[in-house]
Amino acid sequence: MACKGILKILMVIFNSAIFLAGGATVIIGVLVEISRRHVLGVLDKFKDISADFAPLANAGYLLIAVGAIIAFLGFLGCCGACCENKCMLMIFFIIILIVFVVEVVAAVVTLLYQPKVEKLLDTIRQNVAKSIRENYGQNDIITIAWNETMSLMKCCGYNNYTDFTGSLFVNRTSEYPHFCCSTPALPSEKCYSGNAALAHVEGCFNVVVKLVKKNSALLGGVAICVAAIEVAAMIVALLLYKT
Repeated sequence: MACKGILKILMVIFNSAIFLAGGATVIIGVLVEISRRHVLGVLDKFKDISADFAPLANAGYLLIAVGAIIAFLGFLGCCGACCENKCMLMIFFIIILIVFVVEVVAAVVTLLYQPKVEKLLDTIRQNVAKSIRENYGQNDIITIAWNETMSLMKCCGYNNYTDFTGSLFVNRTSEYPHFCCSTPALPSEKCYSGNAALAHVEGCFNVVVKLVKKNSALLGGVAICVAAIEVAAMIVALLLYKT
């Protein structure tokens, strides 16, 4: 009986963690859905690029759905353990096993497609710079999207400040966006070509790459922890089912 009680406590702990992870995934999905329009708005001028990034349009909804399923599984596991319902425990075990297999497959696919994604991002570098020159200061959607992106990420253009050279904004004002000069050493009221060159504000592409590399170890650790919790929950559920 004592062993069974310990298993029930472990089951509740593991499934509480799974439930919280599901809730966090839902929140991330909502944030992705809110911000996706800005990202796709920048790329919408290129039909071929937009097609390649079409999955981004559903990424937020996918995260919300996955998070809801994970949260439901956590709730199901807790109920199955507390009520000692073998049917619920077996359903929980089967679904968690399926989710675990899908996660492994998704991880493998991500690794296989990583070179393709990097090549795609490098290919569109010049196209995005061309879009900035043609639309920044003229197309309100593109201008607002880039301003919000540069403000949030503390970056300048896709590559650097030279992306804005020849744009309507620069031709009309002889200035560059103040984000390209926003450093502690330089004022940001007037941003001319010389100031932007001295500021050395990085392009948004490089900022994103560095951010991903910086957090890759953390993301990998979180993924391993989640997988370990899922495996532990499956083992405990199976043991409870047999008792």
